[in-house]
Amino acid sequence: MSMAENKLRTGPIGWWLLAPVLSRVNLAGLLFPLGVLVGLQVLAMMTGFQRDSVALPSEVLARLWEVIWNGEVFVLTWETLSAAFAGLAIGGTIGLILGVLFGAFPPSFYALELTTEFIRPMPSVSLLPIALLVFGFGFVMEISLIAKSTIWPVMVMTHAAILGLHPRLSEVSKLLGLNFVQHITKIVLPAIVSNVFVGFRLSMGVALLVAITVEIAANPRGLGYAMMRAQETLQPDLMFGLLFWVGLLGWAINAASLALENALFGNRIGRAS
Repeated sequence: MSMAENKLRTGPIGWWLLAPVLSRVNLAGLLFPLGVLVGLQVLAMMTGFQRDSVALPSEVLARLWEVIWNGEVFVLTWETLSAAFAGLAIGGTIGLILGVLFGAFPPSFYALELTTEFIRPMPSVSLLPIALLVFGFGFVMEISLIAKSTIWPVMVMTHAAILGLHPRLSEVSKLLGLNFVQHITKIVLPAIVSNVFVGFRLSMGVALLVAITVEIAANPRGLGYAMMRAQETLQPDLMFGLLFWVGLLGWAINAASLALENALFGNRIGRAS
């Protein structure tokens, strides 16, 4: 390990956690979007282009820095992410239970396949009127729709992982005299934990997407609602700034999840797939 790496690892914990995320920044890939933004800025300045519905890249970045500096964006981010993670926890747990049940007890899959395949394709936004009737506006309504959307990636990954287990694991379980619950907790789950993590990582992207969508459509809180308010009050610099922040947030969450995945499982996922 180099001196720089050793200093990074023994330094503040914040930098140690950020290092794997920052290492995933594709500097070459940044050239194209940066070039497009610079080109738009120059073109707008040369032509004198100005409209109420759009903003120059420099104005967008300046407004984004303003809401970062005053802390407003972090309050909005917390409102969105708290709902996203709560919905992920509920939906992911349900998906894990269904996946284990379907994989370890095939008759349950055949009995519930029609029901799950009927519900799964339904867009969460289409269930918004029902959620509003049941829960009203607010945090719980948003979480319920996020939970519905995050069930399926975890369920599918868990089910597929169990079906791909070597038959000898079942033989070992029988030789040890394990009952069904012990077979699941001591044999099955340890063997598929890396695949389950992938399912949760995929569901995290879905959770953020649904959270923003619900906030735009119905829930007066979070980043989605703030973007809608900015659009309605003719503040395109703030609207585009928050949109950029959402994209940056999604990238950071995915990069952090990949870094954690590699730290916990290494190439184990590659071998499993």
